[in-house]
Order: sequence, then C-alpha cells, then structure tokens
Amino acid sequence: MDDPKNNYKNVTHAFFLALAITIAEPSTILPLMVHHFSDSMVIVGVFASLLRGGAIMIQLYAAFHAQAYKRVLPYLGKVFFFRWISWFAIGLSIFFIGDSNKSLTLFFIGLGLFFFSFTAGFGAIYFKELQAKLFSKQYRGKTMANRQVAGSIASIISGGVAGYVLNHYEAPLNYAYLFMVSSLFMVIGFVTFVTIEEPVKENISHKEKNFGLFIKNAVATLKEDKRLQQQIFAIFLSYSYFLSMPFVILNANSSFTLTGWMLGGFITVQMLGSIVGSTFLWRRIHDYEKMLSLSFLFMIAAFILALFAANVYAYALIFLLFGVALDGFNISGMNLVIEIAPEDKRPIYTALQTNIVSLGLFFPVLGGVILKFIGSYAVIYLLSILLLIWGFYISKKLK
Repeated sequence: MDDPKNNYKNVTHAFFLALAITIAEPSTILPLMVHHFSDSMVIVGVFASLLRGGAIMIQLYAAFHAQAYKRVLPYLGKVFFFRWISWFAIGLSIFFIGDSNKSLTLFFIGLGLFFFSFTAGFGAIYFKELQAKLFSKQYRGKTMANRQVAGSIASIISGGVAGYVLNHYEAPLNYAYLFMVSSLFMVIGFVTFVTIEEPVKENISHKEKNFGLFIKNAVATLKEDKRLQQQIFAIFLSYSYFLSMPFVILNANSSFTLTGWMLGGFITVQMLGSIVGSTFLWRRIHDYEKMLSLSFLFMIAAFILALFAANVYAYALIFLLFGVALDGFNISGMNLVIEIAPEDKRPIYTALQTNIVSLGLFFPVLGGVILKFIGSYAVIYLLSILLLIWGFYISKKLK
C-alpha cells in the first residue's frame, strides 16, 4: 500500500480529468450553454442533473459483479473509453448542428451527458475499490486532498481557457470547441490512471446466482447497518445544494452583464476555494464525520450570502465558498463509506450509499420547477439552507 508512484498517477488523472470537465461545470458554464438552446429553467435543471444523474441506474448492478473481482482496473479502462466517446460526441453535435436545430442539438447534448454519467456508475464502484486497496486511511486522505488540489489547479487553467474561448468565439461554436479540445486532455488522464499497479484482492464475496438475489441481500445489509442508514441520509441532504447551485449563475446574469472573462473568473475563484480547503483544511482532518459537518457550514454560508448578493465581488465569494464545501463533501463522503465497510462487502456498501444519495442529483429539476412557477431565487436558496441545516444536524450525530 501507499506506493508513491500510484499516488502520482492518481493525482495526474485528477488533473487532466478536471482540465477537461470543468468546461461543463454545473454551477457556471453548463447552465449558460443549455440556456442558449432553451429558455426553460426546468430544462436547465434537467441537464444539470444529467451530468451526474445517469450513474444512479447502474451502480448496484456494477457492485453485483465487482464484489467477485480480484482486479477492477481492466474494467475501469473500458469505462474510461466510453466516457471519452460520450464527451467528444457532445462537441461534435454542437459543431455540426448548433443553432440550425436547437432542439436536436439539446437532445444530443443530453444524450452525451447521460452516457457520460451512466458509465461513471461503473467507474465510481471500481474507483473507490481501487482507492481502498491502494492506500491506507491517513495516506488516502492525503492523496485525495492532493487529487483535489491538482484538479483545482487544472480547473483554474481550464477556467482561463474557457474565458478566452467564450470571449473570442460566438456561441454555440465556442461550446463545441471547448468540448472537443477538452476531450483530448481527458484521454491523457485516463491512460495514466490505467497504468496503476493494482494488488490482487483475495478476500472477495461470491457472486449471487442472479441480480435479484443480490438486491435482496443488499437491502438486508442496509436494514441491518444503522450507521450506514444515518450516513446515507446525511450525505443525501448534502446534495441539497444542487437545488440552487445551477441557478446562481443565472441570477448573477440577471443582476449585471456577465462577460466570458467573468465566467472564467468565477470558475477560477471556485477552484481557488478548492485549493485553499484541501491544502489548509481538509488534508489536516482525518475525522471524516467532522469534515462532513464543516462542509455543511461552508455551503450554508454560501447560500446565505447568495440571498443578498448584488455585485461581482459577492458572487466571487459565493463561488469561493462553493469550492471549499464541495471538496469537503467529496472527500468525506468517499472515505466514510470505505471506513465502515467490511472488505468483502465494500462494493456493496459503496453502491448502496452512492446509489441512494445520488437521487439528490435530481434536486436541480425541483429547483427549476420552483423557479418556473414561483420565479423567486430567494425561495430555492432558503429551501437549500433549511435542508443543509438538517443535514448538518444529522452529521453531528454520526459516531
């Protein structure tokens, strides 16, 4: 365990993946891109969910097979290939169809985002299994913080490039260029990661005769483990930031003229928050329950500020807080499930938690519906704050 070479490859993967996918960041560029093709707030919410929501359907099925795998890296390589194809296809559809048929372009964007996140359902199970096999508890916390810092630095670079492209090319071609070029960086990260030296796992579970029996056993596991239930509920409530986050940038756009450079700047500031959080805070905390609670507080502060924001500086601070909180949620959520799961049942625990909490990825749809019928950003901000406070309370009860 704790081979530095694997740590470097882990971090390199994070850098190039972030360099690629930041151009579809659900709190900044993605809502504006979708808004270019549709004026519907509900559609904006649906597409924000599609970027990650497709993974929900497949994770338990992935765990059904993964529990019996001694090595998962060969399967992860196939996942990477399909994710890359989906991402590149989005850029192609915008380039060749674009404004000539906005509905058809939206369809292909949605299809690409769905398959990108759908295949990630397999990838999430394999990735967490690898992290548990490769790194000890303390080292894993450090390598995940290193991943977050590397990803944030890459996202700052990506934010600058995105700002330049958005400012110098007309929509929707600028979005097409961003997707196609970023897919090339994605390949570098994927190829690097599959060269990791994976140890053989001897303590595996025997696969059930069929998927139905696996589901029955997984449900029984969930009913028996009260800590897992509590943890899942707390992390699910952490996703309530999604109720409002995709619409913060649209609210800013209605308050003042939002230039391409400002948009790139917000991405940069959010990633600076990620770097500050991971470097000076999260990498020093090995109590992941405490990390989860602190992340709730940072996110609550961001939405309280959003209630009163009226200028570019206030929004910059909001995105800074987003960056700190999101990294805390990501690191704590992954490590909490690894820590409580028996080794042979780790894929099942991971799939149960990820599958259930991922329902929170559809919060943007609810936010879009509320905006459509009520038309008040303050309402969805307040609702997010209330749900986050509830999540904070639950997180403090985790032992």
